[in-house]
Amino acid sequence: MSREPNYEFQEWWNKQREKNHDFFTNDSNNANEGFLTVEIRSLNPDLTTEKDRSRSARQLSWICLLRFQQLANSLAWITNSFLLLLRTANRRISAADSPSDSSASRLYRIIKFFLFLVVLLLCVELVAYFKGWHFSPPSAASAEAAVELFYALWLEIRADYLAPPLQSLANVCIVLFLIQSMDRVLLMLGCLWIKIRRIKPTASMEYPIGRVEIGNVDDYPMVLVQIPMCNEKEVYQQSIAAVCIMDWPKERMLVQVLDDSDELDAQNLIQAEVQKWHQRGVHILYRHGLFVLATRFPASTRFLEENHSSFQGK
Repeated sequence: MSREPNYEFQEWWNKQREKNHDFFTNDSNNANEGFLTVEIRSLNPDLTTEKDRSRSARQLSWICLLRFQQLANSLAWITNSFLLLLRTANRRISAADSPSDSSASRLYRIIKFFLFLVVLLLCVELVAYFKGWHFSPPSAASAEAAVELFYALWLEIRADYLAPPLQSLANVCIVLFLIQSMDRVLLMLGCLWIKIRRIKPTASMEYPIGRVEIGNVDDYPMVLVQIPMCNEKEVYQQSIAAVCIMDWPKERMLVQVLDDSDELDAQNLIQAEVQKWHQRGVHILYRHGLFVLATRFPASTRFLEENHSSFQGK
């Protein structure tokens, strides 16, 4: 059974439709006239777009400020480094470390004087170039005064005898510079290749760990090897290793490292090297401070008592 239409609701709806025609629109072109179209408009349609634009502008301003700050920090660092380099160079050139450096200090003063003179002459030449002062050198034939004649002869001697060897030396310097530059480039490429391939250096000789069987140990006499050292940071490892890897039974060899270094860093390095070989089974001892007697100059009976202060702290 179909439901009976509600005529009262239809009449009320038509009245409301006639009163509020602005809110309800009927599409006349639509084939189905029973449907109504309601248009809902937003009060702030561009609010999200404006918010995104303001956020993007704020982020861009922050990025620009960060870039400017990084640029300012870089310029300040470069300026401070340059000033520090100038102060260090000036201090090393002007100040002598010891009285024996007086000749070197005098040489540095002469070099600074000639450098100042060359810079002054360069400024004069620049001023003359921009002012249009053209100077034509005199010739020996047209010279009238003695000074002009001397200057003309000096120019001829400089052009004929001094300029060719100086030009040859300059060419040699250029060639040496190119060779050095190529060497630096090859070294850089070699280091890059080692870094990429992860190549690690291998020792040419490995010290055998443990006891090496070389026959009857009793057949070898006892040997004492003493290694004197004094602030030898460059060769202490090679000197100690050369003795410790000798083909000799370790039970029949005693190694003494006699260190007379006054630098604490050198003492610590040598002690660490001695400890390393001691852990490998070598009979090695570290002694700081030594006194060597020569047979031609015998010491007196009170020599150690008179010089014991020089051994204190060693």
